[in-house]
Amino acid sequence: MQINGSERDTVRLFHLDLPREAVERFVTQAGTGEWPLKYALGATVLRTAFVDVVDIRDLGQMSLSQYMTEAHGASGDDFRQMRNRIDALTGHVVILPAQAFDNTSQTLSIATPLRWIGTFAETRAKPKGARLQSDAARGALGGQPAPAGTGGSGLLRLIALAVAIVVVLVVALALR
Repeated sequence: MQINGSERDTVRLFHLDLPREAVERFVTQAGTGEWPLKYALGATVLRTAFVDVVDIRDLGQMSLSQYMTEAHGASGDDFRQMRNRIDALTGHVVILPAQAFDNTSQTLSIATPLRWIGTFAETRAKPKGARLQSDAARGALGGQPAPAGTGGSGLLRLIALAVAIVVVLVVALALR
């Protein structure tokens, strides 16, 4: 599976075929750097902050497809056609948005206990409410440009004076 480093607005769904008690160890990166999930994906780069591991039982009455729509903006014809298959999954799933791959092109080689279910489009959230407008932000800038400042020339002079005093003291002590 090819990951394009410039990819945006996609989300990948994987089924995780492990007993409940083994899931935490598999999906968590150890302090030593060991990370079975990353190895099973065959990924060279994977960002922990964007790995979403879901125990489907924890969703309660919400279906997995509904969760993917609400949490990840999953959409598109492929997603709609696979809703029944997605909702039939049990156990745990791993959901990886494009950001999980940190804009890095790479080739994944999926291994057990992962099974790829699908790659779906993400719908970007639309801002709620009207556009913010302000009369203060309208119009053209006018007037004269601000005069060029002297920067930190006063501070620079003070530092130069301090360095000169230190040099004089060092020379005076050396000549004694």
